[in-house]
Amino acid sequence: AVARFPVALFGSLTVFFTYYIGKRLVSRSYGVISALILATSIEFVILAKFAILDIILASCIWMSLCFGIMTQFCQEKHEKYYWWAFYAFSGLAVMAKGIPGFIIPFGSMFFITLYSKRFKSVFKPQFMLPGIIIFLLITLPWHIIMLKMYGSLFFNEYIIKHHLARFLGSSVINRKEPWYYYFITLCWGFLPWIISVVSVLIRKILKRDLKLTELTIFRRFVLYNGIIFLFTLLFFTVSGTKLITYILPLYPSLACLSGYIWTNYVERGEYSIVINKTVYVIGGIFTFAGIAAMFTQYYLPSQLNSDISSAKPLCIILLLFMGIGSIIFTRKRQYIGTFFVYVIFMACLSAFGTEKLFEVDYKFGQNELMRYAQYADEHNKSITCYQFDQKYSLIFYSNESVEYGDSYKINDLRRELNTPNNLVIIQRKDVSKQIAKLPFKIIYKGRKYWLIEKK
Repeated sequence: AVARFPVALFGSLTVFFTYYIGKRLVSRSYGVISALILATSIEFVILAKFAILDIILASCIWMSLCFGIMTQFCQEKHEKYYWWAFYAFSGLAVMAKGIPGFIIPFGSMFFITLYSKRFKSVFKPQFMLPGIIIFLLITLPWHIIMLKMYGSLFFNEYIIKHHLARFLGSSVINRKEPWYYYFITLCWGFLPWIISVVSVLIRKILKRDLKLTELTIFRRFVLYNGIIFLFTLLFFTVSGTKLITYILPLYPSLACLSGYIWTNYVERGEYSIVINKTVYVIGGIFTFAGIAAMFTQYYLPSQLNSDISSAKPLCIILLLFMGIGSIIFTRKRQYIGTFFVYVIFMACLSAFGTEKLFEVDYKFGQNELMRYAQYADEHNKSITCYQFDQKYSLIFYSNESVEYGDSYKINDLRRELNTPNNLVIIQRKDVSKQIAKLPFKIIYKGRKYWLIEKK
């Protein structure tokens, strides 16, 4: 809990800054809607509960960009203060997780100032020189200390391996994914809002209605967020190494883009034809799923039905609330009600459902991995995972070394079994007839994983 607190705090700050800049530049309602969209997008809200640095990176990048965007709208006498804050939070983003904390804010502002024809103002001495000094004062001391302490090891590991090599290739941590990986991630990571955003975008493309005619402050702000979103998505897409958590800096700008759609929908009924159809489809699916969940004992295996029993009542209530509630409010044209049904559904899922879902997940192998890690720790033995990748249960509960042989073959398994004081975790489905002939004994036989060692 203590380790997660700073992450949750920075996640909350990201939501607050989304509200702040939306209220400051557009309206209170837009700020509230955009902030609630961010706070209830599924990947952001889930990862904001984990002790990972990606949320802190995303938060510092977004705060930096908020101040950068304000330079395009503020009075000239205040502009230098916003630029200095931009440099400061970019420096903090670098301290959180390295080079992306520099490239994303500066790259985004490069294209924003280029579009707004204010690019030359970036180089004004009163903006740039104090900004660079602030940035270096934040970033240099730690890097200098680490370089003095560890010399070339720090440079090779931190700069070369975990920044340049990760960006240029996936072999460093074996995270090669197809170029469209983040597009798929956004499809589930920005639920439930991604459906309305994509639907409105498709409608605009089909009607060739993408041009923003009158560039009000509202539309300019939306356009700048579009630039941030596209630049950040392109940066992570061309990276050789891809992880789900990397694209967290995308979500604040995407929430602001979605806020534009939902503010117009809630206040003026704009895009109602498109969004209403998505609400009816999603509502129908959720209602059907809620009804089907009532009768799982009749069509699911008894063991599986027992595994999900603890989460079943909450799932039924939330599914029916989401499905029926959204349809009722939409039919009555009370679109603010539709919006808050989505928000309440996601808030309850986050507050109460996450724990229940983890309980179910543990029954499908995580509890077995925790037991195996603790066994290895108690007996001072190392662990090899045969043909599967990193699992947080092993990382967290094991004090011994864990090797992940996700590409191992049977000869590798034979070698690992012959390694002194070494245990092997193998998935039950991977125990072929050929593997079963190897000389090993089973220490634990779980539903999903076996823990084995040499006889």
